[in-house]
Amino acid sequence: MAKKLMSVHDVAQLTGITARTLHHYDKIGLLKPAKVTQAGYRMYDDTALGRLQTILLFRELQFPLKEIKAILDSPDFDLTEALAQQIRLLELQYKHIGELITFTRQMQSKGVITMNFEVFDKSEIEKYEAEVKEKWGNTKAYQEYRQKDIARNEDSYGKLANELMTIFSELGALKHLRPDADEVQKKISALQKFITDHYYTCTNEILHGLGEMYVCDARFKNNIDKAGGTGTADFVKQAIDVHPCR
Repeated sequence: MAKKLMSVHDVAQLTGITARTLHHYDKIGLLKPAKVTQAGYRMYDDTALGRLQTILLFRELQFPLKEIKAILDSPDFDLTEALAQQIRLLELQYKHIGELITFTRQMQSKGVITMNFEVFDKSEIEKYEAEVKEKWGNTKAYQEYRQKDIARNEDSYGKLANELMTIFSELGALKHLRPDADEVQKKISALQKFITDHYYTCTNEILHGLGEMYVCDARFKNNIDKAGGTGTADFVKQAIDVHPCR
């Protein structure tokens, strides 16, 4: 725990959550700072950090923010009891995950193929982000991505991933067409616009680079093929290569 008051920046670095998230928690009354300086800076003490720790654990358990606030603000709230409940929920999740693994292995052994859009979880995003930063962290595109990333909330990651995979799924459904077909090219334009709107300005040059990455990086290729079927990544790359805006 902190030995002195911590700023929003300090708490963000300590916990890994964004300053925007802390501001939102303050706005909805979920986590108030211990004090606000005359200059308007929020400062947090050990009590606030303890509450934040409990909030984050509830968030890991998929509790909505409104429910977390109601629980923590209840006059009957007991931290010891809450921890016991959280442990039980974690145990149930652990059991559920084990059952999912067993079920998936059975599907694999029987040769059953299912479509899964939950391919970019938060840990995968963070790993990709670290690799991207090392590769092109000083570029204008990366700086723009970081600004948009700060503006995103925690709940939006999965939603954006699903929407992106939906585009690849729709492209996979067009594999029977030529890569330069109008319908295919409209979908490539939609892909470029989606990346620009939610991540960074996807110039024609960057789009071409992404097309190369979709087939050269095994992880991207596998995820795209899971969404749209075998051969989707190669098809998307071919469609990008002949995209008229290049």
